[in-house]
Parts: sequence; structure tokens; C-alpha cells
Amino acid sequence: MTGAETEDDVPLGERKTVTDFCYLLDKSKQLFNGLRDLPQYGHKQWQSYFGRTFDVYTKLWKFQQQHRQVLDTRYGLKRWQIGEVASKIGQLYYHYYLRTSETSYLNEAFSFYSAIRQRSYYYQVNKEDRPELVVKKLRYYARYIVVCLLLNKMDLVKVLVKELSEEIEDYTQRFNTEDQLEWNLVLQEVAAFIEADPVVVLNDNNSAFVTSNRLQEGSVPPLEQGMVVGQLVLTDALIVGNCNNQVKFSELTIDMFRMLQALEREPVNLATQTSKQGTLEPNEKPAKRENPHKYLLYKPTFSQLYTFLSASFKELPANSVLLVYLSATGVFPATHLDYEGPYDFGGVLTNTNRDVVNGETVQKRNQAQKEMHCLHPGDLFPFTRKPLFIIVDSSNSTAYKNFTNLFGQPLVCLLSPTVYPKSVQDQSQRGSLFTLFLYSPLLAFSSICGLNSVRRGLWERAQEFLRKVFRDIGQMITRSRSIDQAFLQFFGDEFLRLLLIRFVFCSAALRLHKLFRESRSFPESYPELPKQDTVESSLLQKHILELAAMLDVQSLFWDDSLESY
Repeated sequence: MTGAETEDDVPLGERKTVTDFCYLLDKSKQLFNGLRDLPQYGHKQWQSYFGRTFDVYTKLWKFQQQHRQVLDTRYGLKRWQIGEVASKIGQLYYHYYLRTSETSYLNEAFSFYSAIRQRSYYYQVNKEDRPELVVKKLRYYARYIVVCLLLNKMDLVKVLVKELSEEIEDYTQRFNTEDQLEWNLVLQEVAAFIEADPVVVLNDNNSAFVTSNRLQEGSVPPLEQGMVVGQLVLTDALIVGNCNNQVKFSELTIDMFRMLQALEREPVNLATQTSKQGTLEPNEKPAKRENPHKYLLYKPTFSQLYTFLSASFKELPANSVLLVYLSATGVFPATHLDYEGPYDFGGVLTNTNRDVVNGETVQKRNQAQKEMHCLHPGDLFPFTRKPLFIIVDSSNSTAYKNFTNLFGQPLVCLLSPTVYPKSVQDQSQRGSLFTLFLYSPLLAFSSICGLNSVRRGLWERAQEFLRKVFRDIGQMITRSRSIDQAFLQFFGDEFLRLLLIRFVFCSAALRLHKLFRESRSFPESYPELPKQDTVESSLLQKHILELAAMLDVQSLFWDDSLESY
């Protein structure tokens, strides 16, 4: 109770209101803190716990709305405390999105974070002499920025970064804190993240036009009538990021961020009405899962990666596909043996607590031994008992060519180039070119042509043209007589169909580009694609030259495909 009044002065009903509020507040904090102890993998264990947590926060949010006046006078409720509850609800929705991959929950997180800023809940914090409250405000900003990045609200991100920068400056000037460097690093990371896209699309007034690369209605070439393809559905995806020096923000490297969006549909309704605030209903499941469920693993150790793989494999329903995306530094074998098995080609690095030398090779005590912090092709063999789709973006991606399909289940590996021309290599910190092609083929194509910006009208014409190209590539794949059946098995799923088509486009574009001279600069796959029917098809080469002419960069490509060999 506030001031000098005794409990007897306070009406019983108001005293009960304060007691009930304190109970709900404690219960909500207890449940929220318990979320950290939940296993991050597996679908079943966490769902009921999240439901209970949402229930308590719903009650708490409505309770403070209904009894605001009593809580203000008798409890001394501060605006920043309301902000903290709203911030926790935003976090809950964000974590629910991470658990389910349903983008509608991102919108809910956004609406709560947005309300905190509009209603200036944290405004008074700076006037209190408590650094820990200012840190809550800074963390709120960092979380809000992540959600805005994932929703491609780039204009708002820039505004928030400016505000966060001012808040950090104020914080470090007023309090002699040790975390000044950490907060400045957060600013640097998000600034680098915003600028990672190599090409800007410009409106007529020279402002940046924000493009979304999530799956949209009409962006996937339809299957031809009567076409027999597999009925498999992409259900689970492991997205692993372990590249040295790559731009990252909040445990998301730029490659992870791009692949994450490539495996999601565009949210139908991006504008969540503020009138909906306070309705927390994550238990209303969408009629069918819109997006594959994703695990985001930033710099996992081998055992973490294997645990997530096993959990995902165990829960994979019938007729479902597990996708494993590895964006990681290559680990090369120390010696070449006469007999080479699935553990003799190296693989990709998993996290260690040691420094990596020259970004590639890892120190070993005994050169004859295998690198224990490496995910070898052989490590994935047990998981080929179910349909498996692997994408490896690494300087040693070709280690995964040495795969064996032991169980006869559909299995495809898409492998990045291992060497890039020098001019392209310089961009690697801002994300891999191969992943960029799988995420936004036109962005990647413009990038290898040295374009820094493209006018919006031209961009939209080129995107329209690419839709036609992708329809043709789809037909090349399904009509090929010599293609491995594994590709067709995966072709029924829209996400996998688009990835396969973009892979073929990437391979064909790099083959025709004059800068890409070495065979190591071209993507590969296991099983191999029939080149004449796909990546070296004369029709596809003609399309690529037309696209180059449209962008006025045809001089960068071989006009007669014979010249390139």
C-alpha cells in the first residue's frame, strides 16, 4: 500500500484487487522464467506449458486494464511496469513463432512491441536512477528490432536503431557501466545486418523499396496436369549457422535469416489491429500448418546438432521430409587415404571452444585423427532412413557428394560452390552467394552482375520474367527422362520445388558468367542432375541471356555457350 495509510484505511475490495494483481504478477514471472528450462526440441513437452503461461498473461493484462485506477493509487503501478508485462507478452509470441514457425505470431509480437512504443510505457524509466530499468528498455528495443527485421519492416528498423543508439548514449553517460561495449556491438551488428543485401531496389523518388522473399501466392510454378510427383511434405527444417565472421544479429547469421524466410509463406495479414491487443490465443491452431517447423541453431556443438537432428527425425510424421541446411566453415581432411569412406572427406565445422586458424583449418593434436568437431557426411547416414533433403553452403560442401543412399529413401543434397572469383569472395561476410540464390535469385543475379541498385519498375519486370523461366525449369526437371527419381519425389512440395528450381537457375547462371571459370565455382548435387536437360539446357541459357539483356549486363555472359568450355 502506498504512503502513510494503513491497511485498515483501504477498502476491502481494493485490497483484494492489489492482492490478486500481486498473485498474477508473481505467477506470470514464475511461469515465464520456467520457459528457459523447457527443452528446445520436440513438439509435445512445451505446448501445454506455453498454454498455461499465455493464460496467466491474458488474465494479468486484462486485470491491469480493468483495475488501472485502483492499482495506480493503492499499488503505485508505474507505466514501465505495464510496459514490462507487454514486453513479456511480445517475447512470448516471438518464442511461440520460433517454436511453431507460424508468422501470424510474429505479427502479434509486433503489435505488443509497437504499443509499448506508441504509448511511451518506458518513457519515465530514464528519470529513475536505476540502470537495470534502462537495460530492460534497451533489451526491449533489441527484441523489437529482431521482430521488425523478420517482418521486413526496414524503415521502422532504421528509426528504432536511431532511437536505440540515443538510448545507449544516454545510458552510458549517466551510469558508469561495464556493458557499454556490448551495447555498441549490438548497434554495429544490426547496422551491418541492415546493409547486408548487395543490391537496393529503388522507387522513383530514390527511396529503397522493400522486397519480401517469403513464398507468395503464384510464386511457385504449378505442376503440370497429370504430372506424377511424390506426395512428400516438408515438415521439419534444421537451419544451422556456423560461419566465421559472417554478419549476425541476435543469434541469427544473415544466411540463417535468409534461409528462414525462404522456408516461410508470406503472412496473409501483416497489419494486426491494435484493438486485438490483450487477446492471447495461440491455441487456435491454423487449419493446416502453413510453414515447415524450423529449428534455428547458431554455432551448435556437435552434440547439440545431433540431439536436434534425432528429436526431429523421431517426430517426423509419415510422408514427411526433414531438411538440413548447413551454412558453416569447411573442415578438410588432413591426409588422403587409399580407401576413402564417409568420414575421410572432412565436412563442416560444429562449434568448439577453440580458435579456428585462417578461418578454415582446425588445429589438431594428432594429424592422423579425425576432427571431432566436424559434421561428416557419415554422421547423417542414420537419418537417411526417412526422406532427407540437405543443403550445404560451405568451402567443403563437396564432401557431401560422397553420400550413399543406404535405405532407398528419397535423398537429395544441394551443394554450394567451394571457390568464388575474388570479386565475389569479398562479399562473403555479408552472406553466401549460393544461399542468396536460394533466397532471392534476382538479388543474387544482380549482385554477380555488379549492380548496386535496380529501379523498381525494372525489378518487377525481371521478377515477372523469372516466373516464366522458373515454369520452364520446372518442366525441364519433370520431363527429363534421365533424372534421378529422388528429385521428383521432392517436387510435390512447394518449398522444395522452388529450392530445386532456384538451384538449377543458379547453376546455369554461374556457368554462363565470364567471371566463374573453375568447375569448383559451380554448385553440385547428389545425385547429379542430368546437365543437358537442366543446367546446360540451351533454352535456359537463352533465358539467362535475355535476363542479362533486360538488366543491360549481357557483356558479362558468354553469348555462345560453346565459348565457355
